[in-house]
Amino acid sequence: MRHFALATAALTIVLASPAVAKPTPEEIAAAALEAAPVWDGHNDVPYALRERFGNVINDFDFVDTLDTETPETKAMHTDLTRLHKGHLGAQFWSVYVSASLPEPEAVQQTIEQIDVTKRLVARYPDAMQLALTADDVARALKAHKIASLMGMEGGQSIGSSLAVLRQMYALGARYMTLTHSKTLSWADSATDTPKHGGLTDFGRDVVREMNRLGMLVDLSHVSEATMHDALDAAQAPVIFSHSGARAINGHARNVPDSVLARLPENGGVVMVVALPGFLSEEQRAWFAARSGEEARLKTLWQGQPDEVAAQLAKWDATNPTPLATTSQMADHIDHVRDIAGIDHIGIGGDYDGMPGGPVGMEDVSGYPVLFAELARRGYSQEDLEKIASRNVMRVLRAAEAYAASQADALPIESSAAAEAEE
Repeated sequence: MRHFALATAALTIVLASPAVAKPTPEEIAAAALEAAPVWDGHNDVPYALRERFGNVINDFDFVDTLDTETPETKAMHTDLTRLHKGHLGAQFWSVYVSASLPEPEAVQQTIEQIDVTKRLVARYPDAMQLALTADDVARALKAHKIASLMGMEGGQSIGSSLAVLRQMYALGARYMTLTHSKTLSWADSATDTPKHGGLTDFGRDVVREMNRLGMLVDLSHVSEATMHDALDAAQAPVIFSHSGARAINGHARNVPDSVLARLPENGGVVMVVALPGFLSEEQRAWFAARSGEEARLKTLWQGQPDEVAAQLAKWDATNPTPLATTSQMADHIDHVRDIAGIDHIGIGGDYDGMPGGPVGMEDVSGYPVLFAELARRGYSQEDLEKIASRNVMRVLRAAEAYAASQADALPIESSAAAEAEE
C-alpha cells in the first residue's frame, strides 16, 4: 500500500505539472540565428556608395542610413543597426560595376569599389572585420563582428585577363560572378543573346584558375549552358550568390532543375535571392504585361512621349504591381531542398541592388521573418543553421582546401592574343 500511495502521489504531481512548452517558430529561428548568424551572398552597398555619394564616405554614417532617402531614391536597405537586428554575421559585399563599361574602365572601377569597401569596413572596427578566409569569418563571428568579404559581379571586372583575375584575388575578391547582364567574349549571360553555347575554352580556364586560387565561382546571372559548362570544369564547389528556383519563377536569372540536380555532386549552394521579381511568378508576368503595354503605347503615340507616359500611368493605376511575400521566398528554398537537398541552400538578399525586398523583408532587418517561416514549415534548428551560414562556410573551406592542394601548380597562362580571339 505504501508503494501504491507513493506511485499515486508521483502520478498526481506529473499530471498537475504544466506540459513542457513546445518552442515557437520564432524561438526556433532565434536559436538558429544565435548559433549560426546569416552569411549573406550579395549586398550592393558599395555600388550605392558610388551612385549616391561618388564614393566620398568620410562623413557617411553607416550606423543608420534611414536618412538617405531623396525625392529620386528610397532610403538604403542596409546599415549596422538593421544588420544587427537581422542577425547578420557575414556578408559578401558586391564590388559590382556596370556590365556596359569598356573592359579597361570596368577594371579600374572594380578596384575603386574594392577600395571603398575596405575603407567602409575600416571605419567601423568595432562592428566590422575584413575577411579573406573561412578562418577570418570564424574569428569575426566569435568577436561578434560582421565578417566582410568581397565578390565581383561580372567577368567584365577582369578585362578578359587571367593576370587581372589573380590581382583581384590578391586585393581581396573572394568570388566572381562569371557574367552580369551581358554576354562576354568568353561566357554567355542568362539575360543576353548567347554567343558561345556556354563557356569558351578561355572561360573554362577562368573557372580552373579561380579554383586554383581559391576564389568561389559564382553562377548567378549566367545562362543555363554556362552553368553546366562551369560545373563540368569546376574542381571545387560553386555558388549562386543571389538566385531563385526557376521551377517556382521562370525568370532566366533563376536556377533550373537540371542544374539543381547536379549540386550534390559538386557540393555547391544556391543562396536564395530576395528580389521580388525573381520570387513572384505573378510579378514576373506583371512586368511582361507592362512592357507589352508600353510598347503598344509607343506605337500608338509615336513622337509623343508625354502622352505615352500619361497613358502608362493610367495603366499602372488600374494594374497595381503584385506584391512578393516572404512565404514565396520560402517556396524557393523548399524547392532547392527538394531537388538538391538541405546542404545546398544559402541566403543571398541582393539588398541595395533592388527597389526593396518582399513583404516582411523589405530591408536587411527582415531575415528572422524568413527563418520563422521556415521553422513554421518544419525546418529544424539544424536545418536553419545550415541555411543561415554553415553551408556557405563548408563551401568556402572546400574551395580553400582545393586551392591548398594545388599549391605547386603553376598559374594558368593565356596570351593576350589568344584571349582576344575568344
